[in-house]
Amino acid sequence: MKKIYMWEPWFFIFFGVFHLHRIWALFDRESYASFWIGIMQNKGILYFLLMGILAALCITGICAFIKNKSQNYWWRWIYIFGGGYLLFDLFAIAAEIKFWGKLIDLMFDIGSPYWNVIWSAFIIIGGLSFALGISLLYKRSGQKVNSDLS
Repeated sequence: MKKIYMWEPWFFIFFGVFHLHRIWALFDRESYASFWIGIMQNKGILYFLLMGILAALCITGICAFIKNKSQNYWWRWIYIFGGGYLLFDLFAIAAEIKFWGKLIDLMFDIGSPYWNVIWSAFIIIGGLSFALGISLLYKRSGQKVNSDLS
């Protein structure tokens, strides 16, 4: 029987809020870019805290996908593709891979004509992730009630 784990809705809600904060980028490019470039360059406590949480969530999601390989929900594929991408992103930033650093510099170029497109895409992903998390929270509460009645 398929089961939604207790942490799964919160996984998507967390990633949703994390991406939705990028609304800030649409209103104040300079402070948004300055804040995140500063976080990535200084590698202080906030950097390691965020990177640790993001990596742990991705690894947990990938493990859940593998554990339930014969009976996965469609949205668990997000753990594989989204989590795999994010783990690579975190690795590339930490290892200071040059081409990735150039890509990040382009993303945070406040004069780029693509600025709003890039950050709006992340905001949309965040909204969808947040909505999925809320949906899973609702489904899980129904799942728990139904299992209690069995």
